[in-house]
Amino acid sequence: MTHLLVAYGTSRGGTRGLAELIGQDLRDHDHEATVRAAADVKNLDGVDAVIVAGALYAGRWHKDARKLIKREADRLSELPVWLVATGPLDDTAETTQIAPVHHVSDAAARIGARGVQTFGGRLEPDAKGFPASAMAKTMAGDWRDAEHVARWVDEVDGELRSIQS
Repeated sequence: MTHLLVAYGTSRGGTRGLAELIGQDLRDHDHEATVRAAADVKNLDGVDAVIVAGALYAGRWHKDARKLIKREADRLSELPVWLVATGPLDDTAETTQIAPVHHVSDAAARIGARGVQTFGGRLEPDAKGFPASAMAKTMAGDWRDAEHVARWVDEVDGELRSIQS
């Protein structure tokens, strides 16, 4: 059994929900998975692999995800790591492999991540703050696709099992 940490950075809760979905899918594959806010991760003791998920805002990966990568870069470079971005407010993440934003690609290169993935995001109709409230008037919705996440977790599980063999 592999112990995975799924760490997330979110401002509006959508990426936390996606991280919880990833964690449950990993548990369904018989892995031990802990889901935690990236800002609350103090060390990686006892962790065999990591998924870092961060929301995208205006083309920037969430600061808590970036800070975790920076703070734990040495240890992360020794572990299997996957990076996740959430944010497109349409179905493009389901139909197209979206190139990672520069924060994600830089982080992946820095730690030698095994892969990067972008999933659709969520924006509540009553979102507060600028520019979210303005965007919510025309772009509110939930594009987090559980089947897309499950297919991706299947791939991660396959890689983890090949590492253990």
